[in-house]
Amino acid sequence: MERNDSNTEIEVIKKRIREFVAARHWQEFHSPKNLAMSVAIEAAELMEIFQWKTPEEALNITQSSEFEHLREELADVMIYCISMSNQLGIDIATMIEDKVKKNGIKYPEPKVSMEG
Repeated sequence: MERNDSNTEIEVIKKRIREFVAARHWQEFHSPKNLAMSVAIEAAELMEIFQWKTPEEALNITQSSEFEHLREELADVMIYCISMSNQLGIDIATMIEDKVKKNGIKYPEPKVSMEG
């Protein structure tokens, strides 16, 4: 079965990245500082794809010849983020749930009046 978002647990992805890093003996280079820098570098490469595009061009990027490049840069960002969570023992699902709850408090849903 092909992996996709609907049938793959986060831990499976974390393990795949952990094994990839270990097989190449990259652990010594994967300090939190180096990983944070790598996230920023790859994020800049991701942003470069959108540089000078109109909002409409950006929305239609999936139809562009640059879409595969975008997927690769986004994957790099996510792989480095997951590598950092592996390095620091951070549970991604818990981290995200905690942040969404915090954002819910900070940015409550607007109250919509049904009165006209």
